[in-house]
Amino acid sequence: MSHFQPDRVLLEILKQNISDEAYSWLLEKSASGKVSFNTTFVTIPRKTGKKNLVITQSQQDLLAAYVPGFTVNHWLTDRLARVWLLLQADNSDKEKYVRQIENLFLAAEVNELVALYSALPLLAFPEVWTARCSEGIRSNIGDVLEAIMCRNPYPAAYLSDPAWNQLVMKAFFTEKPVEEIVGLDKRANKDLALILRDYAHERWAAHRTVNPQIWRCVGKFIDEALLPGIEKLTISENVFDREAAALACNDSSYTPAKQLLDTIPVLKSAIQSGTLTWDLLALKMKENVLQS
Repeated sequence: MSHFQPDRVLLEILKQNISDEAYSWLLEKSASGKVSFNTTFVTIPRKTGKKNLVITQSQQDLLAAYVPGFTVNHWLTDRLARVWLLLQADNSDKEKYVRQIENLFLAAEVNELVALYSALPLLAFPEVWTARCSEGIRSNIGDVLEAIMCRNPYPAAYLSDPAWNQLVMKAFFTEKPVEEIVGLDKRANKDLALILRDYAHERWAAHRTVNPQIWRCVGKFIDEALLPGIEKLTISENVFDREAAALACNDSSYTPAKQLLDTIPVLKSAIQSGTLTWDLLALKMKENVLQS
């Protein structure tokens, strides 16, 4: 697919958010043969600044229509400018194009890496970047991990199950906002459910808390081996645990899980009425943290 649509929308957003001088500079430097692509990529923040973007709903809708799950409405101006610049790279020669982007990854500092990983859903030859994405998941840099994990549709679309499972596990382990992982529900799988079950039991054994959102990835796969952990949640003193148990049982087609949900009729009714969902649970948990 042509990169014309996101390219046009990103440029429109940029024009609204940076100075006329910075905008003209970016257009000039992105023109073929004007200056080193790498130098421009590095220099961008000094020209555009680092301001929160202001975008319209229609602009966001256009981007989401091109790549479902893709958004820039939490980005800073330099991040957007760098991603836009990446879309100007000549991809007519695949080998040369891939080498150019890879060289940027190899030389990048943190904010440059954030832009590069943010651009993955828009780069040409998307299947080429799976190894690079998997490597990024092993990073210990919080901003880089968030750029890969949160509001980024690339991992769900292209990572293998083992790499995807590593991403989700790392998100829980590093306490990232897992509800912002694009495709979290769609990419749920039995191996991940078992990995997260074991992780939860290890934390319980160490008398540590477990993020209730873990069970969002488990519900569809509840069976005899997974049910005890859900039963434990239903008698937890933590209301979020109990709500997660109800939601997990609701996601399940396993008869004992459905019977367990019947034992908590208030929560079952809340699910049926739409006042209890995984996303609403995540929102309540976030608000609880802010208030504490």
